[in-house]
Amino acid sequence: MRYGFGYFEEDHLGQVADIGLWRRIIAYSRPHWGKVAGAIVLSMLVIGASLALPYMVRIGIDRYVVNPNLESAARISGLGRLATMFIGVILAGFAANFYQVVILEWTGQTIMHRMRQQLFGHMLGLDLAFFNRNPSGKLVTRLTNDIQNMHEMFTSVIVTLFNDFFQIAGIMAILFWMNWRLALILSFLLPLIVLSISWFSRLARDAFRAIRTQLARINAFLQESLSGISVIQLFLREDDTRQRFVGLSREYLEQNLYQIRIFGIFMPAMELFSALATGCIIWYGGGQVIQQHMTLGELVAFISYMRLFFQPVRELSQKYSIVQSAMASAERIFQLLDTRGTLPSPTAEERHPDIRGAVDFRQVRFGYEAGQPILHDLSFQIAPGQTLAIVGATGSGKSTIVNLLERFYDPDSGAIEIDGRDLRSINTRWLRQQIGLVMQDVFIVPGTIRDNILLDRDMDDEKLQDIIERAQLGTVIRRLPQGLATIIGEGGMDLSAGQKQLLAFARVLARDPRILILDEATSSVDSETEMLIDRAIDSTLANRTSIVIAHRLSTIKRAGHILVMDQGRIVEEGSHESLMARGGIYRRLQDLQLAGQNGNGVRNGAG
Repeated sequence: MRYGFGYFEEDHLGQVADIGLWRRIIAYSRPHWGKVAGAIVLSMLVIGASLALPYMVRIGIDRYVVNPNLESAARISGLGRLATMFIGVILAGFAANFYQVVILEWTGQTIMHRMRQQLFGHMLGLDLAFFNRNPSGKLVTRLTNDIQNMHEMFTSVIVTLFNDFFQIAGIMAILFWMNWRLALILSFLLPLIVLSISWFSRLARDAFRAIRTQLARINAFLQESLSGISVIQLFLREDDTRQRFVGLSREYLEQNLYQIRIFGIFMPAMELFSALATGCIIWYGGGQVIQQHMTLGELVAFISYMRLFFQPVRELSQKYSIVQSAMASAERIFQLLDTRGTLPSPTAEERHPDIRGAVDFRQVRFGYEAGQPILHDLSFQIAPGQTLAIVGATGSGKSTIVNLLERFYDPDSGAIEIDGRDLRSINTRWLRQQIGLVMQDVFIVPGTIRDNILLDRDMDDEKLQDIIERAQLGTVIRRLPQGLATIIGEGGMDLSAGQKQLLAFARVLARDPRILILDEATSSVDSETEMLIDRAIDSTLANRTSIVIAHRLSTIKRAGHILVMDQGRIVEEGSHESLMARGGIYRRLQDLQLAGQNGNGVRNGAG
């Protein structure tokens, strides 16, 4: 599977003749074969109605307009009946076309709904390593642009392509039946028409690809700029950012103008071929009418059919680009659906209410990239109910330990066990139910505070209130205008960093896991919030096996055992007092932290 950013995705286009892709695409249509068949029947009615109209004009001219053997009253009466039939055929074609569009849209939307749900559900089950390799913008494109391209093909291409081919074949058959000599004139133009369509399709495909590529660049730039607007304003980069956007927009404009020029050449070329064919038919057919070798009605009908012939020809050339783009989208969608997780997990969800929470790392070696290990033969144990603090400089491997324990990755060698069981033998979903994680960056779900604490769990008000008080969130909630019903997140009230931390502790208490991982915040908070956070930590760590990526000295002192990490190895371990007395790395980290606090008034992290 290729990995890359969204604006490189059009380098490889799906092939229209790829039978394997067509099989998978058609498979999504099988539950709706009845409706698709109905749409095809309706399309035949639409085409039949459109092909019948010129023939009815021929009958009207030859039988009633120029027929000297009928009296005027009979002519008028005949034309009236024919006009009534003419209007009836138009109305029938309109009704058939209306229901065809409704059926196609319903079918297309239903298929895309199913495909979108399947794709998103599949992505939710993929490993964290997959999301690290694939930018979020690229994955969003799969669920939006690529699905939309597939929808366009289902609704405006598959059946309408059948319409166009059927209409072209029907017109050619009628023309040769009416007058094979005149039909040969149109046949002589077919090689030029085919060459023009081939040329146009190739240029239009490249132009369309360039437009989508440039649009993806603009979207990526906008996402980056809007998400970092505070940094742009802080460093006075508004003018530079504006100029970069102007450059991207100008290139997008040029690509669109190039596509317009291609259409501006092709469409008049088709009109030129149509006019050339009309002129030849009028010249030759007019002579045939004068010599009474064909009727005037046949000539008029022939010209009408010939002009109808060029309409699907133009549409086919345009739809080819849509089909090719849709095939490229289908290829990327199916490629993602075929991606499998690299972390096999037992399928049965287990229940162990008596889990003790003993954690054991045994000679664990791991690296995110092959040949670049982050952890080197790491071994340590945590007894049930014990709190272990891990400190160390940035890049020492602290967060990697968290990722391995949550089983976002598997170790390259060695083993990680909980209660004596290797994580690889435990159902991953059940494992993560037993582990609570409080991170520095707290994810806020748009909704009420109650929703953010419970995260779709059911809990009575009395128990919820107890959790809120233990998490020291009660004071914060009582200050809010709507209390627990206060809307936070996007479109709602914004919480401070300290309040988000308290909310995270409340989430953990509501979940009540046996093992807790606390990645402590390094942001500066006021003394009152700091006191609340310390109390919340006490309540959350109580009676749990806990791993603390420690930054606060007060939290470190709570730990029964401390590991000091450096470049993926344990270089020191022991209690706070013993490590301070040793005067090694741990002592230097604490001295640096205290110096930062005294010098700047800002709480810096020890790790």
